[in-house]
Amino acid sequence: MRRPIFHFGPPTIQKKLAVGGDSWVTVDVYGEPDAPGLVVVPGVMSDAHTWRRVAGAIAAWPSVIVVNRRGRASSGPLTNSYSLRTEVEDLGVVLDEFDDARALFGWSYGGLITLLTANDRPIPQVIAYEPVMQPFGRHALPDLKSAAETRDWDRCVEIVNRQISGFSAAHVEALRADQHGWAVLRRLSRPLYAELGALNTAPPLDVMARQADQVDLIIGQCNRGAAPYGTSFDKVRQHVAHARIHELPGQGHLAHIQAPAGLGHLLNNVAARRNHKWSAGRIAFEQATPTA
Repeated sequence: MRRPIFHFGPPTIQKKLAVGGDSWVTVDVYGEPDAPGLVVVPGVMSDAHTWRRVAGAIAAWPSVIVVNRRGRASSGPLTNSYSLRTEVEDLGVVLDEFDDARALFGWSYGGLITLLTANDRPIPQVIAYEPVMQPFGRHALPDLKSAAETRDWDRCVEIVNRQISGFSAAHVEALRADQHGWAVLRRLSRPLYAELGALNTAPPLDVMARQADQVDLIIGQCNRGAAPYGTSFDKVRQHVAHARIHELPGQGHLAHIQAPAGLGHLLNNVAARRNHKWSAGRIAFEQATPTA
């Protein structure tokens, strides 16, 4: 039996890929760069570096490719023509470069991007952790617009945590007390208004992941049925008829920070068998019964 290979340590390589609008994205590659792999797409308030510990806990694929979406340090600008479609096209560029990729994993906004990408091209497996869709965060857009126009990044961080995620004022103050961590959040908040705007202005779709052979949707136990992430998750489920549902015990939306090893272990468990010969048709699964 082959011994699992974990991808601890820094990325094996980092690549810079040109994308539309004279921008670019970088990708961090862990493990064997030319081997069949998992492509990871982070969501808002996140970047490739944030996902390094999850990448280190993944053993089901010989390579893990983490996309540093545009708008983040080392990747290029969003550009004036930015939209949700831009993100899907960027991910297409990554998949063209890493054409041995066998699965996509997206978190939050990144989960929506992966599901939409599987409408454009055949994907053996798509895994999404608490994907969101419109009208997620729409109510906060006026305040985010004002904060972004005045470059008040502290306010942006407060808005995403209080008005969108629903965390307490005490939680925000605890985040602010960590000067380094707060500085990272301020930096990651800069594309937030544009990203949530793109999410909420995209044309609605009846079906997601149309060309995926297997779809696995994951929800943190703490968010089951709860706004905003659990309710958005339930809405996404209505558009992905053939998905299997998984629950990560004891976790909410930030499992990649609070339980990276646990999330990595779950991804290993839901991985499709690498030796399975994918058919041209869609594989049907029974949806797991939700737990209370």
